Amino acid sequence: MNHGLIEAMVEAGETAESLAAQVGVDPKTAQRWVNPGRVPRPRHRSQIARLLARDVGDLWPDVLKRREPSWFRQWAEIEHEATVIRWFELAWVPGLLQTEAYAKATLEIESFGAGEVDELTAARMQRQVILHRKRPPLVVVVMDEAVLRRRVGPDDAIMREQCEHIAVCAQLVQVHVVPRETPMYLGMGGPFILADVLDGPRMAHQDSQVKAHITDDATEIATLERRWARIVGDALPRTQSLDLIREAASSWT
Repeated sequence: MNHGLIEAMVEAGETAESLAAQVGVDPKTAQRWVNPGRVPRPRHRSQIARLLARDVGDLWPDVLKRREPSWFRQWAEIEHEATVIRWFELAWVPGLLQTEAYAKATLEIESFGAGEVDELTAARMQRQVILHRKRPPLVVVVMDEAVLRRRVGPDDAIMREQCEHIAVCAQLVQVHVVPRETPMYLGMGGPFILADVLDGPRMAHQDSQVKAHITDDATEIATLERRWARIVGDALPRTQSLDLIREAASSWT
């Protein structure tokens, strides 16, 4: 039996049936979660952990085994330890805000086999547990409106679900959108992430077509800091950004 889950349910005054109702699954499915090896889907794990005021790792320790690819592991560790994450994206929804279907669609265009796609998708979903900790990092996301308007996957449903999910995530993170009528701005130079780590140097992550560049170089960090300030200045305030995100969701029919 999953004694950690059972104990957390008792302390929170929850039952399998009450969790099922709040998460939106069949009660029989929820009842199976207390059995060894029966682990909910990633999005359900996060919801349950939040309802029970526990970390996902407390309830299902095995899901936190390292699943991300070796080439991404350094940044995954930084992300896991970060207290503040500032993320600008020009073309994709940031990984911490992606739905499972969107993540899988982005990976399927690469030269991965079906098994690799499933494993990488699971790893990306696993990273999102940091948003549901008792003390989550402060995450500020700025994305170009093109991220919301470009189809990913075979049909509109994936993008509608993804935009709706971003709107929900806006309760956990700060989300800003640079509107499409904005003329050329510094963000067009490419995406990047800045991460503050407790008792450690500020780190930066930049993607390229070949590999990621991770650095704590003070000069590079300072340059990205200036660019971040300028990009945020071009973005809409949070409320207006949320309105735009919801409008984008409704446009994907």
